[in-house]
Amino acid sequence: MRLSLPSLFIKSPFEALQEHADKVKECAQLFKEAAACHVGEDCKMFDLFTEQVARMESEADDIKRRIRNHLPRGILMPVDKFQFFAYLREQDKVIDEVEDAMFWLSFRPSGVPHEIATDFIHLVDSVIPPIDKLPELVTMATEYFRSSSEAQRNKMKSLIRDIRQDEREADLLERELKFRIFSSIKDPLVVFHMIRLVEIVGDIADHAQNASDRMRAMIAK
Repeated sequence: MRLSLPSLFIKSPFEALQEHADKVKECAQLFKEAAACHVGEDCKMFDLFTEQVARMESEADDIKRRIRNHLPRGILMPVDKFQFFAYLREQDKVIDEVEDAMFWLSFRPSGVPHEIATDFIHLVDSVIPPIDKLPELVTMATEYFRSSSEAQRNKMKSLIRDIRQDEREADLLERELKFRIFSSIKDPLVVFHMIRLVEIVGDIADHAQNASDRMRAMIAK
């Protein structure tokens, strides 16, 4: 029999997990704006975007530490603690990669080379949908672990499949963009910088999918 989280905690750890997911989504939207601005090569707001992303990453870390520090050893949960923390770790890596991508963008103040600018924005746009779905996934999980509803579990599985499909599409765009970089840019330093940047952006979607996979493990029967 599953135990009800509200009966075990004054405040459910899934509430803080929801707060963390919302912060990750907010940061991803900011990254999308920053990338579009940077590609324009006349972005006077990029430093401000970078500061805001760094602040959000710090706030997400605070939430993560709060979850870990307020989950007493030996407390009963309806899910395995290892799986719960594995989910949190992957969700947190999403925002870490967003911050890393911002730093790599800042290394090239002149902006993304015009030959690949449009494709780069398409890649950035493609990694946002799986992140946007994470707060919804946590909301569904909170309800599922209260109700043990099979219908709710099926909805979660469907959403997890959608996240997996989003990641596949982002991965395809990443591979295509790497090919474009090698075929259209001659400066080896620019090639190195852009390939690394593209890999980091792709990793954002990878960690969103990894998080959804951890959630799938939590609801497995």
